[in-house]
Amino acid sequence: MADNLVAEIEKLKKERKALILAHNYERPEIQDIADFVGDSLGLSQQAADTDAEVILFCGVDFMAETAAIINPKKTVLIPDTAAHCPMAMMLPAEIITRAKKKHPDAEVVLYINTNAKAKALADCLCTSANAPHIVNSMKSDTILFGPDVNLSNFVKKRSGKKIIPVPEYGLCPTHHQISTWDIAKARKEHPNAVVAAHPECTIEVQDASDYVGSTEQMINYCKNSARKEFIIGTENGMLYRLKKEMPDKLFYYASETAVCPSMKMHTLEKVRDCLKNMKYEVKVPEGVAKKARISIERMLELSK
Repeated sequence: MADNLVAEIEKLKKERKALILAHNYERPEIQDIADFVGDSLGLSQQAADTDAEVILFCGVDFMAETAAIINPKKTVLIPDTAAHCPMAMMLPAEIITRAKKKHPDAEVVLYINTNAKAKALADCLCTSANAPHIVNSMKSDTILFGPDVNLSNFVKKRSGKKIIPVPEYGLCPTHHQISTWDIAKARKEHPNAVVAAHPECTIEVQDASDYVGSTEQMINYCKNSARKEFIIGTENGMLYRLKKEMPDKLFYYASETAVCPSMKMHTLEKVRDCLKNMKYEVKVPEGVAKKARISIERMLELSK
């Protein structure tokens, strides 16, 4: 049945002139049918540089919104509209507006893991791959940074600027639940392994790790390392790509419960139906999209 579904998807993809993008945290079978698998920065760059008429985004809602914002003349689809990012939902636009009134001289740098209305209020966006670079590129000495407090702490240690987290306790539930106990347990079970963690993990987990970086940076770290065993502190879908690209190395979960339910909502059946029926289209009001596009394009320019 899976082979038939894949064949259907490939046929529909050609008919629709579609590009399938998938995040590193998607199901293995979704990663396998994607034209590009990557982190938020890589996916944004791919979405900005495609001739495809249709972009089918296998990720969470803010990712598909970002693709729609930077491709206003293309059709952007998402297989399951319930794939919401809990972290993005923690930062409604009203919180940013209040913070800007309280700190009028501060520039706003928002993690790309935000919804479109929030993006429209940012001076620049960032991803976990480029957050320190983006923050250090801003002119103001004070930065309103959100929504992830763990990423803000990561940036704070790599910047001379004053970082004010907005909101104060924003987080990714999947990464935040990885504990130092998990890291210690994994090290005990795999004494020859080094630990690579995502900056959405707590600062304590970051400090307990050998390397901290975005998913793409973690992949490069593992590829370039002479070590053969790695404990991976991020969403567990990441291990599929690591094992696929580096079959000669061993990879272990930092926490077996680090699973994002939203990322796992997309299935082959939903992808097939999405292309077949051209649903569900992601649309962002032009007034919001126009403002958000400025912050996204500024990030992409600074990331070159």
